[in-house]
Amino acid sequence: MTDVETRVAPDPARRASVPVLAYLVTAGAVVLLMMAFGLLMRLAQGGLLQFGPDTFYELLTLHGAGMVGIAALASVAVMWHFLGQYVRLSRGMFIANLALFLVGVVMILVSVLAGGFAGAWTFLYPLPARPMGVWETQAAALFVGGLLVIGTGFLLLYLEAARAILRQYGNLGRALGWPQLFGRDDGRAPPVAVVASTMVLIINSIGITVGAAILAMTLINLYVPGFDIDPLLAKNMTYFFGHVFINATIYMAVIAVYEILPRHTGRPWKSNKVVLAAWNASLIMVMTNYPHHLLMDFAMPQWALVAGQVISYASGLPVLVVTVFGALTNVYRSGIRWDLTSGLLLLSMFGWGAGVIPAIIDATVVINQVMHNTMWVPGHFHTYLLLGMLPMVLGFMYFLTGDRQTAADRGLDRIGFWVFAVAGLGFVLAFLAGGQAGAPRRYAEHLAQWLPYDRAGALFAALVLAATLVFVGRFLLRLGQARTA
Repeated sequence: MTDVETRVAPDPARRASVPVLAYLVTAGAVVLLMMAFGLLMRLAQGGLLQFGPDTFYELLTLHGAGMVGIAALASVAVMWHFLGQYVRLSRGMFIANLALFLVGVVMILVSVLAGGFAGAWTFLYPLPARPMGVWETQAAALFVGGLLVIGTGFLLLYLEAARAILRQYGNLGRALGWPQLFGRDDGRAPPVAVVASTMVLIINSIGITVGAAILAMTLINLYVPGFDIDPLLAKNMTYFFGHVFINATIYMAVIAVYEILPRHTGRPWKSNKVVLAAWNASLIMVMTNYPHHLLMDFAMPQWALVAGQVISYASGLPVLVVTVFGALTNVYRSGIRWDLTSGLLLLSMFGWGAGVIPAIIDATVVINQVMHNTMWVPGHFHTYLLLGMLPMVLGFMYFLTGDRQTAADRGLDRIGFWVFAVAGLGFVLAFLAGGQAGAPRRYAEHLAQWLPYDRAGALFAALVLAATLVFVGRFLLRLGQARTA
């Protein structure tokens, strides 16, 4: 059998540009910081660390906004890197997005750390303008403005991706594989990286535009209190934006699975009719299933709630099933030589698939009415992100530098992998078990009967943080070695 590292080393896809590496270095640093904030919150909820509720909700705001933002930044680096293998992209726009992201991050940090803003990353109207003395109007405006700046950068980046794709394929329909999907499959469908990127730029351009609209209205309301916003409309716009944006991070990061696994197995992963149908179906479903976040809002039209439940049941199937099944069949009896890259990518398939189960349970109306405001919900989305999206990004990081390893390095990687996988599973199960026991989410203090779940979660969080520190540290070390060489 051919040595995998010998087979993949000459691959030009392993040569990342400096801006892509800058994205990944930034992502690694911020993820570690946000994990530390999460650990502090679990310690506080478990009664193992004492600080005031104001500090807790400031950390909650930073953790939520930071993780969503950095998940998008890391995932778009994956998308940009592989999409750039097929179309010509502007490096300047990619760098501009990173600059705008950092400006927005500074604004948010000042709003929280100096201004005391603690309205959570969802910034639900009218909370920013009604702080009850906790923060000033300027702090709320800085936070909302920071989100607007970050969103502007991402929107410009997606428009650049659309320009490049249109120049290469003529229209978005061709980039989505419509001629092959609805006609004869001539074997010339765009690669999955192009199809996925096209799907993401469509949904996220719409989502960011809706998000920018409610952010702009919120800014006006902060300084012109007479400018009222319908609260139900504001909540719909906020959750449409938030749901689309965070889901898009997984759809961008999963491009790494489609691109990297075939390089390890020696088996191509083609854009056949099934794959094309799955991605095109998800294009619609991701934008229409967000009402499962609003099942407790009795003022919502009943048809919207029913649609939210039904589409939520179905939306996890197209891309998820096709990708997970495709990954398993691509690996099965391929003679793959396992390393940390392939291991992390397969772990991400488990995390993405397992995260569907608690999500579908929570999307059931009668269960949602009891479980939605409990730890069950952070349990399900941490499964998606911690065990799904993050291993995709970490696998991509190791793919770019994984050929520079000694036997001792591989041993350390192996230990880190199993600590991350086992502790990550324990961490999300502590959330889910706490939610099943009725522990509320977003509470700074918990009752005695919920403390065991919090303390178990804190222990597993510390282990996950340690394993992630190993991964990011090894990535940075190999980058330094590559520059020296």
